[in-house]
Amino acid sequence: MTGYLTANDRPGEHAESWYAATAGPFPDHPVLGEDTSAEVCVIGGGFAGLSTALHLAGQGVDVMVLEANRIGWGASGRNGGQLGFGQRKGPEAYEKVIGKASARRVWSLGNSANQLVRDLIREHQIECELVENGYLDAAIRPAHARDFRDYPAFLADEYGHETARYVEREEMAEMLGTTAYHGGIFDTRGAHLHPLKYALGLGRAAHAKGARIHERSRVTKVSLGLVETETGTVRADHIVLAMNGYIDGLVPKAARRTIAINNFVAATEPLGETRAWQVIRDNIAVCDSKFVLNYFRLTPDHRLLWGGGESYGRRFPRDIPGLVRRAMLEIFPQLGDVPFTHAWGGTLAITAPRFPVFKEWEGRLWSISGWSGSGIHMATMGGKAVADAIRGDRADWEMMSNLPVPPFPGGDWFRAPLVAAAMTWYGFRDRL
Repeated sequence: MTGYLTANDRPGEHAESWYAATAGPFPDHPVLGEDTSAEVCVIGGGFAGLSTALHLAGQGVDVMVLEANRIGWGASGRNGGQLGFGQRKGPEAYEKVIGKASARRVWSLGNSANQLVRDLIREHQIECELVENGYLDAAIRPAHARDFRDYPAFLADEYGHETARYVEREEMAEMLGTTAYHGGIFDTRGAHLHPLKYALGLGRAAHAKGARIHERSRVTKVSLGLVETETGTVRADHIVLAMNGYIDGLVPKAARRTIAINNFVAATEPLGETRAWQVIRDNIAVCDSKFVLNYFRLTPDHRLLWGGGESYGRRFPRDIPGLVRRAMLEIFPQLGDVPFTHAWGGTLAITAPRFPVFKEWEGRLWSISGWSGSGIHMATMGGKAVADAIRGDRADWEMMSNLPVPPFPGGDWFRAPLVAAAMTWYGFRDRL
């Protein structure tokens, strides 16, 4: 069966995205070509895996990263570039299952994750076009706007989160140049960046600290203490699974709490500064409240970078530009004359409650995944948490691993079709 690693992309090459076209020179790490050993073997060269390697190598741990393709090849190098804050779900969702005191700790860790990204960028001088102008959550329906209205006060009063404010519909139209939204929440903690440059920067920083990185080294089998590829093996005291949507059944027990979905992004030709500011006045990151949400931002050369649309099989649709364009023109019909120069897809992993998955088996096999669209900050934090746990500091790991994330129904064979049917229904509701 064709897996997500090979269904849509050329092995060993980055997708033909605007990110890949503008990322600059790529490092060329060698293929694993021998039987070797390491204290820790990390599988996956995205945000989570590279953050794990960086935080371990920085403490003198012998760590190796195995990446099936290239550093930042997966969702880490293809996403919308939006640096969020908090957890993927709001704190009230955590209150219901772990209580308010624990929910406050989880929410605080999500906010610390946002700061961790900024700190790593500055500490390691990662040039990734970080723009710290804020994040706008836009209500696509009047009912959503009503739900938004009191939410900033709730965050401030109950969680000490005082950087968010409600935005009325009239101001939304001024900020975004569209009347499609009925209100919103603006938070100054949000930011946006070039995610592939950020991933490459994490890789350079980890390598400089002593991490060994091997690209084009697809793992074929994992057992306790041993990782096998087609060209070599690694014996390791600890193995970290950091593949997210690209696990492809490699370790079924680690994959059962997530499901892979595809998401799509496109970049317009440069709009020019004046027209770009008419679309997004303050150069902020924007996400809306649709179930299959839209997310968009500007690039340094004044393109509109638009993400939206999903598919639930392994194959990408034939017409990615058409899929993304339809969503964009629903919000900004004035851009009907603007062509796309790049359009691409990627695969991410979601969980049923949208809580991330932190699992360990026998204290030697670790899995971090299920970022559910919040991977820039949460995957970076996840890498640090597992690195800390391996070294004996388990506080953040225990907090996250105690979150209830049930397996998807249907077992290994039927969970994907069942989830696809459910997601299609919710996507249909967006169009009603």
